[in-house]
Amino acid sequence: MDKNSVTIVDYKAGNLTSVRLAVEKVGCVAHVTDRPEEVLRAERLIFPGVGAAGTAMAVLRESGLAEALVDYAATGRPLAGICLGAQIVFERSAEDEAACIGLFSGSVEPLAVDASFKVPHMGWNGVEFVRGHPVWRGVPSGSQFYFVHSFVPVPAEAGIVIGRTDYCGAFASAVARENVVAFQFHPERSGRPGLRVLENYLRWEP
Repeated sequence: MDKNSVTIVDYKAGNLTSVRLAVEKVGCVAHVTDRPEEVLRAERLIFPGVGAAGTAMAVLRESGLAEALVDYAATGRPLAGICLGAQIVFERSAEDEAACIGLFSGSVEPLAVDASFKVPHMGWNGVEFVRGHPVWRGVPSGSQFYFVHSFVPVPAEAGIVIGRTDYCGAFASAVARENVVAFQFHPERSGRPGLRVLENYLRWEP
């Protein structure tokens, strides 16, 4: 793949068009694929998605994409998970009791909210940057990003958390380690701050 391109993983979990358009808006060529061999050849990967973890994992396993994602991550090339993609990189999801691909230790659990908070968490909310990372370059901590989700990552290692959001309590809304970064929010739907995060990711060399 071209060095100025990013491969977007298609595993029938939606959200592909908005991610592709956002990538193209910041000047990068987007290639969408559902083929494991093309995932393994990618120079840079985005793993987006919306929907249920159990259904998504069934598609990923049947298609061979689950194994390809693990093998790709082991090469050290950049990988970004978005929304459902940011959950599936953990070991397990309480949604459908799904075993996930396990790039990060930890689980995905339901949002812990009281009756005054709606689930799913849908709309704009701030992300406080708790650790520096190249994807935050030029973006103020506390910037507003767009969320649509009912489950959240619960990392086993606190040190991988780079962003937190408060919605009836704080949760990890961005995590990173080595060549993998993942966002519970949707940068592709988050206006100028989201586009800057995507642009930073597309320039990042871990």
